[in-house]
Amino acid sequence: MTQNQAGRRLGGLAGAATLALLGACALPGPESTGAPMYGAERVGLAGPADGMALGSDWWQTFEDPQLARLIGQALAAHPTLAQAEARVAQARAQADMAHSATAPQVTLSTSVIRQRFSANSLYPPPYGGGTYNSGALDGVLSWSPDFFGRLDAQWAARVDQAHAAEADAAAARLTLAGQVSRVYLQLGRLLAQKRVAERTLAQREQLLKLTHQRVVAGLDTALEQTQSEGALPDARVQIEALDEQVMLARHALAALTAQPIQALDSLTPSLPQAGLSPTGHRLGADLLARRPDVAAARWRVDAAGAAVRSARAEFYPDVEISALVGLSALGLNNLFESGSREWSAGPALHLPIFEGGRLSAQLGSREAERDAAVAQYNATVLGAVREAADALGSLQSLARQQTEQSAALASAEKAWRIAQDRYRAGLTNYLSVLNAESQWLAQRRTSVDLQARRATAVVDLSTALGGGWQAPSSSSAAASAPQAL
Repeated sequence: MTQNQAGRRLGGLAGAATLALLGACALPGPESTGAPMYGAERVGLAGPADGMALGSDWWQTFEDPQLARLIGQALAAHPTLAQAEARVAQARAQADMAHSATAPQVTLSTSVIRQRFSANSLYPPPYGGGTYNSGALDGVLSWSPDFFGRLDAQWAARVDQAHAAEADAAAARLTLAGQVSRVYLQLGRLLAQKRVAERTLAQREQLLKLTHQRVVAGLDTALEQTQSEGALPDARVQIEALDEQVMLARHALAALTAQPIQALDSLTPSLPQAGLSPTGHRLGADLLARRPDVAAARWRVDAAGAAVRSARAEFYPDVEISALVGLSALGLNNLFESGSREWSAGPALHLPIFEGGRLSAQLGSREAERDAAVAQYNATVLGAVREAADALGSLQSLARQQTEQSAALASAEKAWRIAQDRYRAGLTNYLSVLNAESQWLAQRRTSVDLQARRATAVVDLSTALGGGWQAPSSSSAAASAPQAL
């Protein structure tokens, strides 16, 4: 038999053995599609949203440079954003590592060894029993063709996880801007309420003085004077409680903006008058693409799906092609001689046949992770739609409430002015003026609360609509970005 005939016969036997192994290998079974993801119609969204699109600096609608400066400081320096960016960098690095596995690998290795050879081993004298230097210089090429897409699926999973980390970072920025805005508005409300409380204290002091005069004149008794005196500590307690809340709000803002805790002790914001109108009247299907938390959940579903594909590919043969070329010699003076050359080349096949159910269990685990990711996505969608609908509904309701309350405030102020005019004309006593002022102060407190709630509802709606976030426009991101369903 000639050498060529022997080679062909050996190749045929290898091919037959390979087919036999393929027939005996473990099989992944039918593919599972898993639970369905919620679409826009499932959660009551249809068509595009009304109103102008939000800008990424949505807080500028309040026309408050002080608020914009604080948010800028928070976005530039808060540690949670540094953590989020670090997670993004880590996810990108892991994606690059996964991608490197799909490319050919070339390594260069060299070694120099001084060794005493046994006199009673394989090497005859003079090597046996002698001490010699040996050296090697090799270049190795290895590459996996990835016929069944295992490595590509792993890479796709890592890319989707990196996109999810980027969306998480955007969600963290949006959350932080919302937190700063809410605490800032809360501080403005507290300061406005403190001014009303101070006015109330001054009024009660006037009332006590008037009551004392009436007691001296025999028009009131000690009971009325005692009641008036008891109203003063209550008013002071309210002012002190407001001072405490103001202090806590300033400390919270300092922490959110990564400043020393006393840095904002002199901050005195006012409640905004601009930017309080609803941005739309209907939530559209594009809400699911505008929120970074929904996008992150969607990319995690895609990553889990790629992990399932990788686990299924584990059932099939894994082929690796490797080649080596280099020099090896006993005695360093011989290393670079032509006779020291060595080389090798050939494929290697890894094929699971009996693996005790490990691959099936691994595939089942990946499918369960995909189903969990889908469930998390559905829950995120439900929460996103509820938050946006609640914020829009509250903002519209608060606008109507504020309209009615403004009329009540104007009426109370008018009654107070009339009482003052009647007092100056000698038609009534000053108690009527103070009672009318009490009604005006009560309406003023309600007005401050409604204005603060309406501004906070604008913040809630802006964050619920995604705060002007847009998915990355790169080709790799576009392949995975969630679309408006």
